[in-house]
This record gives sequence, structure tokens and C-alpha cells, in this order.
Amino acid sequence: MLVPNPQGGYSFLKGIAPYSAGAVANAGFGIERARMAKPLPVAQAFARLDAHLAARGRPPQALCGMELRSPSPFSFKGFNDFNASYVLLLEKRNILVSGLNPVARTNVAPEIAAPREPVVYAFSYTIAAHAASRSFLVAGAGELPEGSLDPHDVVRRGEKSPDALTEKARFVLGLMDGRVLGLGAAWDEVTAVDVYTVHDIAPLLASLIVPRTGNARHGIAWHYARPPIAGIEYEMDVRGCAREIVLAP
Repeated sequence: MLVPNPQGGYSFLKGIAPYSAGAVANAGFGIERARMAKPLPVAQAFARLDAHLAARGRPPQALCGMELRSPSPFSFKGFNDFNASYVLLLEKRNILVSGLNPVARTNVAPEIAAPREPVVYAFSYTIAAHAASRSFLVAGAGELPEGSLDPHDVVRRGEKSPDALTEKARFVLGLMDGRVLGLGAAWDEVTAVDVYTVHDIAPLLASLIVPRTGNARHGIAWHYARPPIAGIEYEMDVRGCAREIVLAP
């Protein structure tokens, strides 16, 4: 069910405390994504984010998406501890809506050239727009059921065989399907599909990923990175953005 966030100019799919499952711009708004040419530590990045939104004439509540990079996958407990400090940054800016976190998020750990501490890679926010196309973000998800952070719920837990990876990818694509539909969007409105894994996805592209996403026109972005929690092997996110920019260092 979509939850309205009138101050932010978007609605969101209820997720869990650290993030929502996705966001969709309200009528009269679009979503703009800003990627940092040089990712910044989380606290510094929020200061940069504050200044950028102010310069764009947007309130803090316009923030609807965050993309983080971490040094390595967290344990389930470590992930919960990190999330507690992260949510405080949102609370400080009065971004939560009736106690719910409206901001979709992806948090992964690059396998090569990982940062020394968690950093912000990109963020998204609403802007005034009257484009005919719909703007939306789907939060990153690995092979865990919606709403769960229980290690026992990981699909094919501890397995990395081609068969297990296929099942994991199929499960995650199902989550993406549900979230896209829940946002009132469709796959033909998606402008970017990201896959995060250190496992070879080439065998899955023609047989599963491209047919399910219908994104042959835009391609699939494969990030050689691990999902944020140790024991999860495959993650995806998707978006349909009105505009994407790169912020200089």
C-alpha cells in the first residue's frame, strides 16, 4: 500500500525501519538522481545533500532515495547497528512520516576498491516537473522475503551453485515485480536496472534477467559488489528517473 508523503512530493511503499521498499513521485513532481563523482562518508554526504536540496529549492523531505557503499558486508547485528545511526540522520531532518521511513535505499559492498567507511554513492529527490512519464525508485533487495532481516529466511542459504544462484535471482526478480507494481509503475517505464553480485550473471542474462525486466534497450548495470549482509549473494534495484546528474567533487 502506498503511503502519501505530501511534504516530499512523493508516495512510498512501506518497508522496514532502515528504508522504504520504493518511492513514486506525485503528480507535478519528478525524481532526479544525483551521483557523487567522489563518494563521501555518510555524515559529510548528508551535509552536501542538504546544501544541494536547498540550492534546488527543495526541502529535506524531498529526499526519496539513498545509495550507499560499505567496506564489507555486515553481520545481521552489525547491519542493525549501522541502520540505527543512519535513521537518526533522517530523524534529525524530520524526514520520517508518522514514524515510517519513506526513503528507499540500496547499500552494497564493492568487492574491489571498497571504501574505508560507509559512503554515499548517490541520492535521489523530487523536483517540480510536468513530464508525462512517471518517476519512481525501487529499493535494493536481496534474497530475503519482504520485511525480513532474519538470516534463516535467506533463499538457499549458504549455497552458491549455479542452480542456487538462479533461484536467488528469480526470487529477487519477483520482489522487483511486486515493488514496481506496488508503485503503480510498469517495467517499460524503468530506465535503469542494477545487479549487485560477485557471481557470474552472464548465464542468467538471456534466460532470466533481460526477459523478466524487458530492459534490453537500456541494458543491465552489473556492479561487482556484495549485498550489505554476509550470506546474501544477489541484489537488485531498479528506477525510472526523470533526470540523472553527476555532482563534481
